[in-house]
Amino acid sequence: MSIFEMLKENDTALPERYKSLSEHEMVARILEIKKELGAKLFIPGHHYQKDEVIQFSDTTGDSLQLAQVSAKNTDAEYIVFCGVHFMAETADILTSKEQKVILPDMRAGCSMADMADIHQTERAWTKLQDYFGDTMIPLTYVNSTASIKSFVGKNGGATVTSSNAHRMVEWALGEKERILFLPDQHLGRNTAYDLGIPLDHMAVWDPIKDELVFEGNLEDIKIILWKGHCSVHENFTVKNIENIRKQHPEMKIIVHPECSREVVELSDDNGSTKKIIETIEAAPSGSSWAIGTEMNLVKRIINQHPDKNIVSLNPFMCPCLTMNRIDMPHLLWALESIVEGNPINIIEVEEEVSKYAIDALDRMLERA
Repeated sequence: MSIFEMLKENDTALPERYKSLSEHEMVARILEIKKELGAKLFIPGHHYQKDEVIQFSDTTGDSLQLAQVSAKNTDAEYIVFCGVHFMAETADILTSKEQKVILPDMRAGCSMADMADIHQTERAWTKLQDYFGDTMIPLTYVNSTASIKSFVGKNGGATVTSSNAHRMVEWALGEKERILFLPDQHLGRNTAYDLGIPLDHMAVWDPIKDELVFEGNLEDIKIILWKGHCSVHENFTVKNIENIRKQHPEMKIIVHPECSREVVELSDDNGSTKKIIETIEAAPSGSSWAIGTEMNLVKRIINQHPDKNIVSLNPFMCPCLTMNRIDMPHLLWALESIVEGNPINIIEVEEEVSKYAIDALDRMLERA
């Protein structure tokens, strides 16, 4: 079931009474419910969530890490996932049937994940097989829908994270001659380039035009990049880097590999959210950094490291808008619905979809 179908089935409008509550009232009630439910409740919070939500999280991390921790927490009957839709889907795939995964606001989606739907992907796969036959294997970033993970698993492929993308691309090229990399073209391009694959051996599949974008000999293609991107990370530009170099020449620049090839190439370092956090933690006091990733996380890192000079690579960057749909009123609404015995916004992935999605996840985890 797509997020749009779920939205139709669920009354997603926040009840009016939550809009009139003070912050103090909401905080007190959330803490009360957490105490009441105890071990039955588990609240994972993604790094990009607002502080007003993160303060109630039982653990923080990236999407796959949170789903895995949720699966290990077998005492929890209710997992209220403070993230976006595909993350809650992954949690539902990995947790037991007895556990219920709840997304506080069903409108919390991911523009990148939505750039590759299953119908586009199946159509693309058929057309690409006409070009390349049985020489391809699909890989998908974990920032994708359950249906895409399932498609990849069914066709012998695996999921990847920004932390293990290099390892998984190397594995895939040992399995087949070519890779279809979904849905983020930038992570795919940056990873393949790091592994020595020339840019002119990479093509782009445009799902809107339903065509392969490439100039040259088709036989040279090693990586087929889905034309998708992260709306946040694509907003970091070469101009941003030039401004930092001019105004703060002493600053080191670290960015996420969801940024464009040009931005990654001009930066001092790049890596997953985990790597960015660990790099700043390990940096000496007094060092200066410009970080190219989501603003909520950058602000949190700045607050956690007052001994360092840290700025956002793009000073005009907004937080991830869909991630920010999870706020204190929606979290309280989700928690009270549990206490009232009528939990809202339960995320349920169909069994057939889960089965193949687990195959894709397992192929990755076997190589962790």
